[in-house]
Amino acid sequence: MSNLVWLVPLLPFIGFLVNGLGRKFLPKAGVSVVGSGSVIAAFAIAVGIFLQVKAPGFTPQVVSLFDFISVGKLQIPFAFQVDQLSALFLLIITGVGSLIHIYSVAYMHEESNEGFARYFAYLNLFVFSMLLLVLGANYVMMFIGWEGVGLCSYLLIGFWFKNPSYSKAANKAFIMNRIGDLGFLLGIFYIIANFGSVSYAAVFPQAATLGAGNHTLVIIAVLLFIGAMGKSAQIPLYTWLPDAMAGPTPVSALIHAATMVTAGIYMIARSNVIYTLTPSVQQFIAIIGVATALLAASIAIAQNDIKKVLAYSTVSQLGYMFIALGVGAYGTAVFHVMTHAFFKALLFLGSGSVIHAMGGEQDIRKMGGLKKYLPTTNWTFLVGCLAIAGIPGLSGFFSKDEILASAFATNKIIYVLALLGALMTAFYMFRLYFITFTGSFRGTHEQEHHLHESPAAMTIPLVILALLSIFGGYVGLPEIFGKNMLHEYLAPIFAPSAPFAAVHELEHSTEIILMVISSVLVIVMIAFAWGRYRNYQDNGAESTGLTKVLENKWYVDELYDAVIVRPLMALSQFFSEVMEKMGIDRLVNGIGKTVQWGGQQLRVIQNGQVGFYIFAMVLGMIVLLVIGLLF
Repeated sequence: MSNLVWLVPLLPFIGFLVNGLGRKFLPKAGVSVVGSGSVIAAFAIAVGIFLQVKAPGFTPQVVSLFDFISVGKLQIPFAFQVDQLSALFLLIITGVGSLIHIYSVAYMHEESNEGFARYFAYLNLFVFSMLLLVLGANYVMMFIGWEGVGLCSYLLIGFWFKNPSYSKAANKAFIMNRIGDLGFLLGIFYIIANFGSVSYAAVFPQAATLGAGNHTLVIIAVLLFIGAMGKSAQIPLYTWLPDAMAGPTPVSALIHAATMVTAGIYMIARSNVIYTLTPSVQQFIAIIGVATALLAASIAIAQNDIKKVLAYSTVSQLGYMFIALGVGAYGTAVFHVMTHAFFKALLFLGSGSVIHAMGGEQDIRKMGGLKKYLPTTNWTFLVGCLAIAGIPGLSGFFSKDEILASAFATNKIIYVLALLGALMTAFYMFRLYFITFTGSFRGTHEQEHHLHESPAAMTIPLVILALLSIFGGYVGLPEIFGKNMLHEYLAPIFAPSAPFAAVHELEHSTEIILMVISSVLVIVMIAFAWGRYRNYQDNGAESTGLTKVLENKWYVDELYDAVIVRPLMALSQFFSEVMEKMGIDRLVNGIGKTVQWGGQQLRVIQNGQVGFYIFAMVLGMIVLLVIGLLF
């Protein structure tokens, strides 16, 4: 089955070509079949590959298709790597991606035929790019997919490009990602300069021989992590992700759950040998992760846009994944990627169902009491909230508990801060749920009259994702409850770095105590949110103090605007108005005008009178004679 791995990215790419080229004449039904069918078919093949990889005795395979770059001794093939990590990401991307495609058929139905086809073409290209990223057998192929998802995010965030604010959000995402991409690109150059290859199979064994703390590895690890900070929205490059919700809601689900933002996690997990040998960089990653988790969670507490709460929640959850990477728990980070894909896709698609019912309204202060109008959306959204909050028995509990336990075993301060972030997560998610679904309806009479549950094409994906959010975590049960199947499955990927990793083990009794503490505190936070928001009424008063600061996102955007954007705009204005128009343009134009004026003066000489020409010739001879006598 792994020999057919090339079909997995090829099918969405064909979907992109068909829908993109046929956008002006394909009917919506045809676009839906091609767009969704190509990803579903890719998922079916991915399942077959996963079963093959999971079978005993499997060894990683590299499927080379052709020589991509050949320069001197540097050979970079266009090759796919099939192993435990890539197979798992294939399932996440195509599985969750398929549900988002099916959901989109109903959600985007009001678009024009051409817009509908253009949307699905972009969506297929997004999936293709992410598949290329995780399947590549070397860093160059990973970078091609990396840039591909960046381009697709730009196209889809700004899908409704006639709205200036949406176009601005798309530009912001594109530009901020370029900052991180530069770091990744420099990292690839440095890898080539030091290892003479970019293939994982060649780089990692060489890296292992350099030993812990080697400065070459430190530089590579830092440069690659800069790329990860941009793509996975970590401090200071996180501000693009909350604005990325400007695009259609299914796009937000795709970006936040199954594709783009997980790229940084995948890259570091794939490069686990390099990062295990650079403990100082790992500590830095953990610090950035915990700072991002807390900052984003604090902002989410005071947001009133349903999608913005979820967007900051994604930034915060990505911080948890980086905490896991920073403490060396690579498998745990991948586990949280998987469970987060389930419940975050569920929550975003659920918010889309709410927005669909509310006629485009996204302010939760104007909702309330929706559970009786949207029963399926209500209970599936509640499952998503319970999962992300870390209620025992649901998927988010197992993955988040593993992160907290790993942090406790490594650094108690990081554990306490991560636990604080987990409590904030429970509070802001249930603040969102209670304000939206309980109490009395606070919208207009017209909105209330049109409230209805979404069609089956939207609710069926919600139900499937809700079931995955409940049961998806049981593949990673803590060892005290039995066998951790996910860790066993991923063990070959992280085996090369295991000899260099510090061992931090917890007693089972300690793990149980940590679980009980986090579970009790999370339930207390949910009860606190219930007491405060179950009968929420908007009094229209303007926020003050810390609430106002949080509503304005700690004024980070304003700070960036004052410190970076405005000075750069002023500098570019100076270069444009002074250096170019008053300097370079005047110099160039002056030379042109001088030549033109000289030509006009010399033209007088060409008067057609022979006598004048003889006079000029004699005069010239005299001048030459004088010059000759003098010099």
